[in-house]
Amino acid sequence: MRIMKSKFKYILSTCLLILGMTACDINRLPETSISDATFWRSETDLIAATNYLYTFIPGFNTEDVWSDDAIGLTSNNISDGSRLAPSTDGNYTSPYQLIRAANNIIEKGPKAAATTSQAVIDRYIGEARFFRAWGYYSLVQKYGDVPLILKILDDTSPELTEPASPREKIFDQIYQDLDFAASKLPTIATLGIGNFGRISNTGALAFKARVALFEGTRSKFHNYGDYKKHLTLAVAAAKAVIDSKQHALYANYFDLFQYAGEGLQNKENIIVKQYGVSLTDRVLTHTYFRGTLENGNKNPTKSLVDSYLMSDGLPITKSPLYKAPVKSTDVFVGRDDRLNQTVMKAGDPYIFTKKVFDVAVLVFQKTGFCFRKFSNIDDWNTQASSIDRPILRYAEVLLAYAEAKYELDGSISDADLDLAINPLRARGKIAKLTNAFVTTNGLNMRDELRRERRVELAQEGHRYWDLIRWKTAEIELPKPVLGNYFFKSEFGTTTTVNLTPDNYILVTAANFRKFDPAKDYLWPLPLNEISLNPNLKQNPNW
Repeated sequence: MRIMKSKFKYILSTCLLILGMTACDINRLPETSISDATFWRSETDLIAATNYLYTFIPGFNTEDVWSDDAIGLTSNNISDGSRLAPSTDGNYTSPYQLIRAANNIIEKGPKAAATTSQAVIDRYIGEARFFRAWGYYSLVQKYGDVPLILKILDDTSPELTEPASPREKIFDQIYQDLDFAASKLPTIATLGIGNFGRISNTGALAFKARVALFEGTRSKFHNYGDYKKHLTLAVAAAKAVIDSKQHALYANYFDLFQYAGEGLQNKENIIVKQYGVSLTDRVLTHTYFRGTLENGNKNPTKSLVDSYLMSDGLPITKSPLYKAPVKSTDVFVGRDDRLNQTVMKAGDPYIFTKKVFDVAVLVFQKTGFCFRKFSNIDDWNTQASSIDRPILRYAEVLLAYAEAKYELDGSISDADLDLAINPLRARGKIAKLTNAFVTTNGLNMRDELRRERRVELAQEGHRYWDLIRWKTAEIELPKPVLGNYFFKSEFGTTTTVNLTPDNYILVTAANFRKFDPAKDYLWPLPLNEISLNPNLKQNPNW
């Protein structure tokens, strides 16, 4: 695993070479001190240029607090509906920095033809087109229509004041870029240990499945566009990844998010954010466990915990196995094993000053729950973790395939459930999902597919965007934020806690949360961008 990470040191150091070339504002960037006359001459130059793109892969964050899965120590203006249009916003400018860097490579990469084969040039242009698609998806996901820029601009370029392009046109460009990338990039097996972490052809296809599922379901439930077009693409892209046989589920769910799950031997990871090699060769580290989870900046909610099934495959509201808990460990008894691997319970390894977890510290973990994914007692002590962050896993591809098939056809066969859903449930040690099981137990297949996605991908930054595309954010986000049952003998009485009438921790009352469906399904454009471009119009009602 550490050997596989050694390549990352090279990526970080070489990307600094061209940082000045690509890290400024996309619309108004002078050419750099690196002369085109001495660059773009070899494969080494193409590698150096594309390495910079990898710095835009997102690291650990607290984005789950935007959703109903988590809440931090303080209120969040996205999930509670209190935000205002900002003057500037890195969520808007950073993707355009990435897009400009990608456009630069796409335009200038062919100059290396004198010393480099077309196949090699296409490979790195494929990486650039993947990252251009990544940047545009990040933009349109949040803002809808945005300017579509496919070439390098200067201060006199008329594109600087063009209006935003329709989202359908942007998605068509994203698909074109990802199709090119998928056709030109090597397989993950061909990349091997030496190039582990670079985008593979299945990385491009898996990301296409994510993109097309988002737009297909969003257009379906928000009632615009041709949702079948996008869902058809999602099904095909996901199935292509499945049929490639390049990926498989990792046996141990907890270890997916530990050092044991890193590197080429883990066939589930398709795209990862790589961190450093060791404490003595750090390069890049994070403090996600100590600085975010243990400190209470991202705590699981009762809503998330309640979504985990009992081992018989039924929700806690239907299963005869469910018993009201009388102590904190009862919450985990007889449940989907992924709950045990995602949320701390008494007896789990914890932190260096309290090596075994007993109960959440309510002054920090306000819900009475603490996330467990990525927890590592040694990393807590050193305050320098180099556990990689999985960005796109094979599990997500399976979930995308199942959901897209269901939303496209209005049903899903047991064969497809066995292909895409039941392997995940088997890893969680819960009963299979079948059409007969749904009918017999008065369940809804759509709800069960969405539930499976929620628990499998919990704490990985998907839930908010799922609520947005399903058009259920207006239902779920205004609800009160609840936490664990208040076990007085375990939590004690030294911390003042608000409780519901049935003795659950009340973190935030419903009157402090809102979601306006007339505006909050799109983000506000930064005011400075609108003033720079008079043809750029603010999103409705902001």
